Amino acid sequence: MTPTVRTIYYALWCAHPVLQLAVAGVMFQHKLHRKFPVFFAYALSQVAIFSVVFASRSNSYAFFYTYWITAAISLALGFWVIYELFLDIFQPYHTLKDLGTVLFKWAGLVMLLAAGVVAAASPAPYSQDGPLVQAVFTVQRCVRVIQCGLILFLLLFSRYLGVSWRQKSFGIALGFGTFAAVELFVGALLSVSNTYEGTCAIVNMIAYNLSILVWLGYMWAKEKARDSSAVLLMSQRWDQSFMDLQHPMPSDSLIPMFENMVEQAISRVQESSPAVAHEDIPAETEQTLEELVNASLASPADAPSELANSATASGGAPSSKV
Repeated sequence: MTPTVRTIYYALWCAHPVLQLAVAGVMFQHKLHRKFPVFFAYALSQVAIFSVVFASRSNSYAFFYTYWITAAISLALGFWVIYELFLDIFQPYHTLKDLGTVLFKWAGLVMLLAAGVVAAASPAPYSQDGPLVQAVFTVQRCVRVIQCGLILFLLLFSRYLGVSWRQKSFGIALGFGTFAAVELFVGALLSVSNTYEGTCAIVNMIAYNLSILVWLGYMWAKEKARDSSAVLLMSQRWDQSFMDLQHPMPSDSLIPMFENMVEQAISRVQESSPAVAHEDIPAETEQTLEELVNASLASPADAPSELANSATASGGAPSSKV
């Protein structure tokens, strides 16, 4: 790097802990650290990581391992923040939240397996192509893609989930998604062209500082209440459908259906004669309906006899033709 580029790079880098402390302070002031404890821990961890990495920059060997180990810790916390945002977004939909929990666990396991395979196939450890670097790069790409996917998901389905762009969850996802998109674009640009690495590093630093400013603005601004209008009926149907798949009703369970039939029959009688109170309805009518339901639930062989008995109990004569 040239002296000018190095100065700009260090100025942008030193701005990270200052802005992260501001985010953590605003969250603590507005008691948001209780709602987003993982994101609060992430903001504070970035300050500690900066202190350790910046102090070890004079020793190239210590700086190498310190930088990449702390990068792995930062990625793990970033993935955990995505999970926290997912739980907050799907808080009213318990079945969808349970499904997302399973998917996130499998996604984390797949990322670890991919990182392990890449690390095992890498050459000498103390190099840019070593197992530690390649493993962190693999996890980094996976986490960045998930962060971009989260903000795209919110942009497409926020109306159905009742999530407003003024909510804290949306702001945190917007900050992560913006930085992830820029970092993925810069990485792709470096792999296909001879772009100056110093310029790309500065672009990444600017993108991350802008993301922190987005978080700071959202933590400071007043949050809009979650929408509970009729638009959410679609997402409620999704949640109910997944619940039905998870806890299916037995196919031979006819009791709820006949109970509804009895209730509808009684309600129609009451509606047809509103002046008559419920206690004025003859007890024989309710008893006859109950006997008919019991007869319909009986076995086919016993059904004719029980229907005949119920008809006899109601005052009629049994039919001679079955």
